[in-house]
Amino acid sequence: MMEQVQQLSAFFKAIEGDGRIAPMHICVYAALLHYWSQHQYAVPIRVFSTDIMKIAKLMNRGTYLKYMADLSEYGYIRYEPSRKKNAASKVHLISVCDF
Repeated sequence: MMEQVQQLSAFFKAIEGDGRIAPMHICVYAALLHYWSQHQYAVPIRVFSTDIMKIAKLMNRGTYLKYMADLSEYGYIRYEPSRKKNAASKVHLISVCDF
């Protein structure tokens, strides 16, 4: 639980001056944190888009892919899509020390 709070706090501090971040980026990031805690803080997180979409309340896979790609490009996560429907993608949350 403390890992989650520290990570979220560092994320909010990091995005304060980042005008690229929209509310949906925050929703997806929060969904990743929740999923991470549900999976015993595994590194990397192995995720299926449908699981994160459900938590973040996203209905469109294209929207999910856009925000995941953005978060990865902006340096908040490292996203490694699997490209296979039955294989999980890998997500590395960037360490709070790196923000």
